[in-house]
Amino acid sequence: MSNINNFKDLLIWQKAMDIAEKCYLLTKFFPKDELYGMVQQIRRAAVSIPANIAEGYGRRSTPEYIRFLNIAQGSINEL
Repeated sequence: MSNINNFKDLLIWQKAMDIAEKCYLLTKFFPKDELYGMVQQIRRAAVSIPANIAEGYGRRSTPEYIRFLNIAQGSINEL
């Protein structure tokens, strides 16, 4: 029996949120001249991972869910 009621119950979403939070913490220490370069790119990619997992889960269609998981994988690769 599954205890998954929404996307927040997904272990992969929880881990993706941990990654996003850690990326935000780590990029605080980047040089200020990278604020609009690497920092922004890292943060956008990191946030995109759990966002796409959640959006795909909300579609309630297996092919759509898989499509959004593939997008999340692309963000992981970018990160």
